[in-house]
Amino acid sequence: MSAGATYSQTATERVFVGRPAAEAIAEEAETQGAAHVFVMASRTLNRETDEIAKIAKALGRRHAGIYDGMPAHAPRAAVLEAAAQARAAKADLIVSIGGGSITDAAKIVTLCLKHDLETHDDMEPYHMYVGGDGAVVLPAFEGPDVRAVCVPTTLSGGEFNALSGATDEKAKLKQGYQHRLMAPVAVVLDPAMTVYTPEWLWLSTGVRALDHAMETLGSFHSNEFCDGVAENALRNLAEGLPRAKADAKDLDGRLKCQIGAWQSMIPVVAGVPMGISHATGHALGGTFDVPHGHTSCVMAPYALAWNESVNGERQKRIATALGATGSASAAADKLIRGLGMPRSLGEVGVKESDLPHLAEAIMHDIWTRTNPRPIETADDVVSFLKTAL
Repeated sequence: MSAGATYSQTATERVFVGRPAAEAIAEEAETQGAAHVFVMASRTLNRETDEIAKIAKALGRRHAGIYDGMPAHAPRAAVLEAAAQARAAKADLIVSIGGGSITDAAKIVTLCLKHDLETHDDMEPYHMYVGGDGAVVLPAFEGPDVRAVCVPTTLSGGEFNALSGATDEKAKLKQGYQHRLMAPVAVVLDPAMTVYTPEWLWLSTGVRALDHAMETLGSFHSNEFCDGVAENALRNLAEGLPRAKADAKDLDGRLKCQIGAWQSMIPVVAGVPMGISHATGHALGGTFDVPHGHTSCVMAPYALAWNESVNGERQKRIATALGATGSASAAADKLIRGLGMPRSLGEVGVKESDLPHLAEAIMHDIWTRTNPRPIETADDVVSFLKTAL
């Protein structure tokens, strides 16, 4: 382990593993002494299943309202709309049930409530950005008073992170917001809540979790603790994802995926920076509206191949965890193709003529310059992107 390492912790206090969501949420509301619980849920779960109704019943008089209109990539307008409804409901606890965009939005809603953010421009001073010298600037502000509880139904893992993303529709950029108190006070891992998630979304966000772990094991900023957690995440996901594809009702396989996604986020939360796969993914989502999970399905193996000349020794651990004897990029490619996911930029609607615009967006990302193989200019990024066409 590297000497002098520092591990950052979020303010998450509990993780309910394998507990029914309604039961766990009601218990947490009691623990928090919440009187007005505002729910942000997937529209499909709310309108096509009885799961959200079960949660409302379990909350009883504590249930103060519901918002189910969050689009992908959490645009500012929708986040502000949800915050306005939560404010009107006098929310003292926010509960999210859904995928990564709903999770991110719920955490940012707590920030909006704290600082009375009501308009698009009100949000501007609070997001992270890359300064002219390439350094990431994290604005300082007071953390939320109202906390969140997150029930994830996908595997992107944002529920374990204080960092959240929302899209500036005007700039066409997905931007990060971070404060340790934006992390949920509790997370509920209930595999039964995930059986409604479309297969492509479950599997692709599982690859997103794989990408967290692979970029950890490829990073020169990691350490033995984070490497060990990431390696175990890969093993859990490499077993659980094919099981879920083979049998959508395999709850043990789904819980294995959820545990793997949790493990994959521990290094990210601890401060291990990601690289070009994640940076590209943020830009593909915010600028080209590519689904969150598909971004890693496309980019992760290409990022491994691009970086292999500088971190090939570290990548051997990735290949081993995935049960392969060849290169990590080949092992990742085989697993992702076996799940039926897209594997090129062209498959997600990005053309060669789009690459300069995409590269410029990537240069604004916080993780472009922490890639193991140095990236200094947009031309460097274009060279990388061409490998993924």
